[in-house]
Amino acid sequence: MTYTPYHIDGAERNSRWLITCDHAANTVPPAIGASLGLPPEDMARHIAYDIGAAGVARALGAALGAPVILSNFSRLVIDPNRGEDDPTLLMRLYDGSVIPANRHADAAERERRLAACHRPYHAALESLAARRDDTVIVAVHTFTRQLRGRPERPWHIGILHAWDRRLSDPLIALLDAEPDLAVGRNQPYPGHLPGDAVDRHGLKHGRQNTLIELRNDLITTPDSQAAWGARLAPLLAEALKRAEP
Repeated sequence: MTYTPYHIDGAERNSRWLITCDHAANTVPPAIGASLGLPPEDMARHIAYDIGAAGVARALGAALGAPVILSNFSRLVIDPNRGEDDPTLLMRLYDGSVIPANRHADAAERERRLAACHRPYHAALESLAARRDDTVIVAVHTFTRQLRGRPERPWHIGILHAWDRRLSDPLIALLDAEPDLAVGRNQPYPGHLPGDAVDRHGLKHGRQNTLIELRNDLITTPDSQAAWGARLAPLLAEALKRAEP
């Protein structure tokens, strides 16, 4: 089977929603090499991809009748949620693990990975986003409960945003009303990196957007991923109704 750096579910769906999953896979493309020099247990960790995010994104897309774009390369190959000039585009050390194939990666290797993975993914994402004038982007990510040597993170879900809070504010309000959830605003990370995927495809085009971070131990099974997709879909729909145009 020919390798492709992304998958699109529901390309025929014409909803204004667009679901993205930047860190959907831990794949190392054949053109990059057999591996990144990491043991399988590291490639199965959160450092290589967003555990559970692909299943949630697909469930959310199905519930909202929305197309879903999913990366098909590990964030350790090259991170599609970083701008091309971001110093963390090729991670050399992540949560205590050195990435051997990245330690001495030079400008030529960076360019090779951009051309093979990063740029095709973003071209496809932009093509989907540009199909409608009223596209709303929902980026699905997950986070680990605890980084090595750090305190446990208390949130079940985080909603990340930059200055465009039209969708995120009502979504946070709706999630805060759920009695079983600890919700973080711009947690466990800041909500904006210049040149990141939401900046590039949402903010710079004036498209409404939000980024969802789910704690990955909550979505370890297909059933739990489907349940979270089903839970979030009506909340997003209601948040969009309340959002400022």
